[in-house]
Amino acid sequence: MSTVVVVDVGIGNLRSVQKALERAASDAGLAWKAEITPDPDAIARADKVVVPGQGAFRDCAIALSTGVADAVRAQIEKGTPFFGICMGLQTLFRTSDEAPGYEGLAVYEGTNVRLGEGQRDPATGQAVKIPHMGWNAIELRGEGHPYLTAAGGAGTHFYFVHSYHAVPADPSLLVATAQHGPFAVTAAIARNNVFASQFHPEKSQSAGLAVLTAFLRS
Repeated sequence: MSTVVVVDVGIGNLRSVQKALERAASDAGLAWKAEITPDPDAIARADKVVVPGQGAFRDCAIALSTGVADAVRAQIEKGTPFFGICMGLQTLFRTSDEAPGYEGLAVYEGTNVRLGEGQRDPATGQAVKIPHMGWNAIELRGEGHPYLTAAGGAGTHFYFVHSYHAVPADPSLLVATAQHGPFAVTAAIARNNVFASQFHPEKSQSAGLAVLTAFLRS
C-alpha cells in the first residue's frame, strides 16, 4: 500500500485532513494509507506529501526549521506529488507580511499579504469581513488544473478561512482565484508536481473530496 504523508507542523486540524484523504481513497477504491508525522525520514520515504495548516506563518516557519523543510523541498525537487493546504500554500513562498524576518520553504519567490481592512464590496456596497471565512466560487486562470476540473472547474465552491493570501512573483503559478469583495484572492497555485490551495478541501464537502481523489490518482 502506498503512503501519503500529512506533515505535522504543529498547526491546524491534521486529523481532519487525514480522514478526508482516507475517505477519498476509500470512495475511489484506491490503496492509500494516510500517515501524520513530523519525522523528516518518514517524509522522505512518502509516495505523496501533504502540508496542511491553519494558523500563523511564524509558527509554521519555526516548525519547518527542524529538518522538515529540507525533507519537503527534497521531495518537491525529485518530483513527488505535493499538496499544500492553506498555510501549506503560503509557506511555499519566501516571506509573509504576517511574520517579518521569518522565511518559508522559499520554493517560489513571492510573499503573502494581508487582505485589507475597511473595504467594501463594489457590487453590494457592504463591508468586507476579514478574515475571509466561508464558501466562495473559484475562477480559473489559464487552463486551470486537472484537480480543479475533477471537482467541477470554474464556479465550484470551496471553503476558505484566512486573512492573508499568496502573491507569487511569477503570476503563471496561479491556476485559480476567488473574489472576496474587491480582492482577487489566490485560491490555488500549481507547477509540475506541486499543487496548493488556499481553500480547505477537507472542509469543502464533495468538491474537496474530488480534489483529493484527483491528487491521489495522479
